Amino acid sequence: MNGKQFGDKILTNIAKVIIGKEQTAKLLLTALLADGHVLLEDVPGTGKTKLAKTLAKSICGNFSRIQFTPDLLPSDITGINIFDRQKNQFVLRKGPVFTNILLADEINRATPRTQAGLLECMEERQVTIDGESYSPGKPFFVIATQNPVETTGTFPLPEAQMDRFMMRLSMGLPDRAEELAILETYMDREPLDSLESVLTLEELAQAREAASSVFVHKCIQEYMVDLVGATREGEQVVMGVSPRGNLALLRCAKAYAFLSGREYVSPDDIKALAIPVLAHRIVLGYGMDGTNKLVEKIIASIPVPTEEFEK
Repeated sequence: MNGKQFGDKILTNIAKVIIGKEQTAKLLLTALLADGHVLLEDVPGTGKTKLAKTLAKSICGNFSRIQFTPDLLPSDITGINIFDRQKNQFVLRKGPVFTNILLADEINRATPRTQAGLLECMEERQVTIDGESYSPGKPFFVIATQNPVETTGTFPLPEAQMDRFMMRLSMGLPDRAEELAILETYMDREPLDSLESVLTLEELAQAREAASSVFVHKCIQEYMVDLVGATREGEQVVMGVSPRGNLALLRCAKAYAFLSGREYVSPDDIKALAIPVLAHRIVLGYGMDGTNKLVEKIIASIPVPTEEFEK
């Protein structure tokens, strides 16, 4: 099974539940193949949680969900050692991070201390409880959601934690035709209830290995360096994209090309991924917004390589 067949199988399954968001679903799958995490940011009711649940149900793995609230503690995420009187010893009660796909719903409603409890799991792929380290799951994929409009009772994610997310995606509102299709699909049933898994964890591991071997030409690497370097320039820029962001772009580009059925990365792959991967890593001056537009201007200003991109 090549990359396009692999992607089409999962995306077709997701399309049974999520109407008209093929590109968002493809980007989400790209992050999963690239071993990263995703922040879904949009207003309520656009399908963020349903998309995460649909992807999780399409894979034969474990799924957990955390509803973030201000009173949530780090131990509610990671787990805690409980004293068992019958065994006369402490027993680990594992938290929801011990899974393969974790939905962190409304992550910006938790306190910074609790957010940091998830940070180690995301970055280090380990959980520390009472000095002991454990592996959360393999693979371990976090899909976090947040509402960017309502700020009352929320704790904005700091730049250091935003940088841990490989992509920031937005669902967007459907157009008229898509909304009519949604009404028809959900008229008398909930399609998520009857959705079946189409991918095993072993197949996912094989796809990740195949995606990592996708070829990236030297001119594409230089194009990526020029794009990232441009994000660090300009009076309005306080902080540009770090080398970690460039490595995230590299891994995503390989996975995106794999899903497109190619064995090499093209400039169009980089253009498609630049905003989801780079924009949330840029910090502008106080009170300024518009990192997406900044990345768009950078893409338009950097010359696109025209060499042969295959080996």
